[in-house]
Amino acid sequence: MTLNLRRPHRTYSITQLCKEFGATPRALRFYEEQGLLSPARRDMTRIYSYKDRARLALIVRGRKVGLSVAEIRDILDLYDEEGEPAQNAHALKIFKRRIDALMAQRQAVEEAIEALKQASGRLQQKYFPEGHLPA
Repeated sequence: MTLNLRRPHRTYSITQLCKEFGATPRALRFYEEQGLLSPARRDMTRIYSYKDRARLALIVRGRKVGLSVAEIRDILDLYDEEGEPAQNAHALKIFKRRIDALMAQRQAVEEAIEALKQASGRLQQKYFPEGHLPA
């Protein structure tokens, strides 16, 4: 018994991918302009392949966690240029940098919240001791 390990030869329209990933046609066209997607063309219609769909899934996930288009492009391009192990190693470096940046942002947000709570408490005590704010 032989297994067919080829990817499905399914194609997708821009409407289908936008609906599936919650993206806009403008976003998909932007990703195409940036070299992240390479749909085929039939007249004026974009025809997205299984590979384009897989790449879009990675793009959407990357954008949700705050990766830049350049970072995503670097990760995606490495697969074609050097293979999966190099791609994964580079992605890991980028992910760890992003985690560090988000942790620093979280610390800054927590400090801002604490400062605002203290300032609110002082204002409440000084100007509205009964707890009633003016309308």
